[in-house]
This record gives sequence, C-alpha cells and structure tokens, in this order.
Amino acid sequence: MEEQKNNPLHGKTLEMILVQLVDHYGWDGLGARININSFNSNPSVKSSLTFLRKTDWARKKVEDLYLKTFK
Repeated sequence: MEEQKNNPLHGKTLEMILVQLVDHYGWDGLGARININSFNSNPSVKSSLTFLRKTDWARKKVEDLYLKTFK
C-alpha cells in the first residue's frame, strides 16, 4: 500500500473514472477531447471499457483527462 500513496488514481476503477467523465462532459464532449470511436460512434460504458482495457494509450488519455478535470 505504501507505494500507492502518491498515486492520485489509487482506489478508482476505470469504470468509475469513465462514468464521472461522461457525467461531466457527456459522450459528445468526451469524444471531442479524446477521439476514440467508442466515444463517438454509438457510445456505451461497456464498449468503451472493453476498448480502454485493451488499449494502453487510450486508457492513459482518459486517466490524464480525469486528473486534469477533477484534481
């Protein structure tokens, strides 16, 4: 646990992060900030999570946007 104390995302799931961003920006706003098909074409939390879990660069962009928005 000690190594996680400086990690601002510690304790947050990817789903929690995504839902908060969608609540804040909406799918259109999120898709405008991060150009990912699962945000722009028939978006859903489930399809977006599937993509983000497989794609490190996209997950990093989502995490960075979350930190920029809510910290």
